[in-house]
Amino acid sequence: MKDIINTTNAPAPIGPYNQAVSANGFLFVSGQIPMDATTGQIVSGDIKAETIKVMENVSAILAEAGLDFSHIIKTSIFITDMGSFGHVNEVYGSYFTGNFPARETVQVAALPKNVNVEISVIAIKS
Repeated sequence: MKDIINTTNAPAPIGPYNQAVSANGFLFVSGQIPMDATTGQIVSGDIKAETIKVMENVSAILAEAGLDFSHIIKTSIFITDMGSFGHVNEVYGSYFTGNFPARETVQVAALPKNVNVEISVIAIKS
């Protein structure tokens, strides 16, 4: 059995998917981009600000499921320029206090809405 997780505190999906799906004790959070949930505007111009918005969106979805960053076991980071990895990594790392999740970071040619960063996560309810 699966449960669909959606919150108005993160951007609504822009395609045929949900913000997150909970199944068998796991929460699978769809890739989040730096979109403001209230205005629908993309945060752009500064990769750190973009990454903060992405992490805030992830946080809102985790909270809706009753979880936080300590529950994340796996992340996938997609960036359009590996040269910005250091800045993304700095912001990303500030959301964890240890026992970091497994992760991969991949440079891609393009992302939805021409953003520069997208992050998806898998969390576990424990």
